[in-house]
Order: sequence, then C-alpha cells, then structure tokens
Amino acid sequence: MRVCIAGSGLIGRAWGMIFARAGWEVRLWDPVEGVADKARALCAEGLRNLAEHGLCQDPEGAAARIQAARDLAAALDGVDFVQENGPEVLEVKRALFRELDALAPRGAIIASSSSAIRCSLFTEDLPGRARCLIGHPVNPPHLVPVVEISGAEWTDPTVVARAREIYDSIGQVPVTVLKEIEGFVLNRLQGALLAEAFRLVEEGYVTPEDLDRTVADGLGLRWSFLGPFATIELNAPGGIPDYCARYTGFYRRLAADPAGPEVFDEAKTGEIMRQWPRRGDLPERMQWRDARLAALRAHKQEQETR
Repeated sequence: MRVCIAGSGLIGRAWGMIFARAGWEVRLWDPVEGVADKARALCAEGLRNLAEHGLCQDPEGAAARIQAARDLAAALDGVDFVQENGPEVLEVKRALFRELDALAPRGAIIASSSSAIRCSLFTEDLPGRARCLIGHPVNPPHLVPVVEISGAEWTDPTVVARAREIYDSIGQVPVTVLKEIEGFVLNRLQGALLAEAFRLVEEGYVTPEDLDRTVADGLGLRWSFLGPFATIELNAPGGIPDYCARYTGFYRRLAADPAGPEVFDEAKTGEIMRQWPRRGDLPERMQWRDARLAALRAHKQEQETR
C-alpha cells in the first residue's frame, strides 16, 4: 500500500511515521523546496524515539519506506491514499484539493487533516468530490491516535467506511462524525472546556496553574481511559439516568450562562499570561510532553492486550 503525504511539516511528518510504521510505502511532498527531504531525517529520528517506548518494532525498516517526492505528480503516482496537511486556510485547501483530485489515481481516497474547516467548503466543485473527506488527527498524531472522519453530503459512504478501515489498520482510533459541523467533535469539546477555563481564571476563581492541575490530576486521569458518558455512568448507582436525575440541575444552570466569546479577547487573556509562569524552552517542553505521551500510549496498549 502506498500513501502520499501532501505537506511535510509537523503533522505531515507524524502521518509519515504512522503509515511507514504500519508497513506502507510513504511519499512525502511539500510545496517548499527542501522541506520533504529534511522531513525524511526527522521521521527517522521520530521512529527511533517511538521504538524506545515500544511503539515501533522496526524503526530502520519503517524509515526506509519513507521517500521524498520531487513533485506532487510523482508523490501521487500509484497511491492508494492521500493525507493532506496544508495550512488551515480555506483558499489554500481549495487550490490544493483541485491539484490532488486532478493528479491522484481515481481509486485513491483524499483526506484532509483540517482542524476545523468542513470538507464541503473546499470539495464542492471537484469532479472526484465523492472520494474526499476529513481525517482530522490530534497533535501529535503518532502519539495521540484519534482520527475524526467527516465527509461532505456528497462523500461516498463506502469511502468513509474504507477510510475508517485504513486508519484502524495503521494503529489509529477512527471516529466518524455523522454530520458536518465546524471544528468536528474534539475541537468543539476542547473549545467548551477552554472557554470555561479562561473565564474561571479571568474572573479570579482559580490560578492558571491550579486549573491545569484540576484537569491533569483530576478529570484527565479518568478521561485517559474513559469518555464523559462512561465516566458519569460509573459515578451514580443507577448509571447515566441516575446521574442526570441527581446532578443536571447544576449543569442546566451552567448551560444557561455559558462563557462568552469575549473570554478569548487579547485584553482578557493577558490576565492569564500575567499569572502564567515562564517554564523554559518550548521545544524542550514539547519533547517532554511527547515522551510522557509515548509512555502513556505504551501503557494503554499494554493494558488493552491483557
């Protein structure tokens, strides 16, 4: 099986590692000269890091399956799947998908890593629009496996089903978004939590550090293996209906007075930055984050095989 990774930045490199680790032949392409070539070396390094955590059995073999293509046509020649990772800009995606649809083999699925832009907004006029969909990953995709699959109303259901099979076969966790919606599911959930988090800090109820502790050492511990519905099912003797009967009075009052969009205004977020401590070099902290995620992913995989 062969995949084209269109856009070889941070997300594209992660996809390259994921597909190569699963045995696919990977072709990296990027519109900026030299980026795809550099991405090969970074993918090889990333695969070795995964191997250290038991998340890649043959890093050298996987790295050898990754090649940089000289141009987009070469990258798409004979591929079964395309994962687009261009900028989150509608006009850029429209232009790129026109090229992908024109050059990719007729049977190839074309997926976008779009974080919020709906598939219908950049595929409507394409001859091959039925094979186009969203395959939205979570950053970093090689460590956080969820992929949100979202098609337009004209996306062929068999294409959605096939994409789900492919993502599952390469070790990701596919989730199907049944109807188009901006931001899909994960970012809408994240956005709701972020808005309330910003409000609680800006209005002086908690410090940013203690709010993060509330999630990392509270909600996050449960959410690392249980979703919100499974969580509340286990938090009341009678399951979900019992939980709702007991506690949704508060949730109704909260829903009637949600955090507004002003919580993200620059002047208000300045209050968070005033309290947020400097924590050192961001690239180093990203490496620390990735190491912790790798350890957690390895732990979850071990538990799932028992």
